[in-house]
Amino acid sequence: MPRLSEVIAALENLWPAERAESWDAVGTVVGDPGMQVRRVLFAVDPVQEIVDEAVGLDADLLVTHHPLYLRGTTTVAASTFKGRVVHTLIKNDIALHVAHTNADSADPGVSDALAGALDLRVVRPLVPDPSDPDGRRGLGRVCEPIHPLTVRELAARAAERLPATAQGIRVAGDPDAPVRTVAVSGGSGDSLFDHVRAAGVDAFLTADLRHHPASEFMAAGTPGSPALLDAAHWATEWPWCELAAAQLDEISDRHGWDLRVHVSKTATDPWTAHAASTARPSPTTAVPGSAVRAPSDPDTSGAPN
Repeated sequence: MPRLSEVIAALENLWPAERAESWDAVGTVVGDPGMQVRRVLFAVDPVQEIVDEAVGLDADLLVTHHPLYLRGTTTVAASTFKGRVVHTLIKNDIALHVAHTNADSADPGVSDALAGALDLRVVRPLVPDPSDPDGRRGLGRVCEPIHPLTVRELAARAAERLPATAQGIRVAGDPDAPVRTVAVSGGSGDSLFDHVRAAGVDAFLTADLRHHPASEFMAAGTPGSPALLDAAHWATEWPWCELAAAQLDEISDRHGWDLRVHVSKTATDPWTAHAASTARPSPTTAVPGSAVRAPSDPDTSGAPN
């Protein structure tokens, strides 16, 4: 069985910490480098539910995409939910390792896994990493569907292929517009709008699209501008867990480690239900206490109409 330091070295080779964004917090959070590793669990979020799953699985290492402490902390007291995560990990001899933006820009990375889940062929990075002479690393991916499809069909495919969430897939733009090229970015993607426009794609599928950036993106467009498809953050990043697990599995086979590698199927998307709105505002809404001119009515009989 390999030691944690050996497994972490392999993971760092896949997703070097120096390729993470400067604001990010990646790498090993908890764990004794000399401990032996037999079983590994991959998940998106280092939340208590996932840690409890790792305990039940008898895992030695938990690898997550999202950091536990992104902005730092002054306490790991078990009275806080993140502190309780740390206590549970240490008590059960489970290490925690994080690969976040260094996994986003990797080749293959988070957006490659998202494209694969949607049966899209990757053409190039949406935002190339200037330090990569081969032009394969970077944020997001520009892709092509194997067969042309519409925005509506792409949204339906995303709803079918990505893990189910309460949000589903939201669409901005003409649902019947053809999609010959599409940009994808796992996780929050509205900071990439300028790159999406420059790429000249027909659609952009990502997550966490906010009202004002999305509204301004659509309003500033012209006929034929990209449609927007907004999925749940967790759902767009979960396919990476399967990709990363397969990568570690291959490394284990090559080194004769005999690791048992698992992917959590526990949904950690924070939204748990969705109620579709049915109410619509009337054309004229009176402000309480104000005088509103009644619409002209040719029927003066006083009969109900």
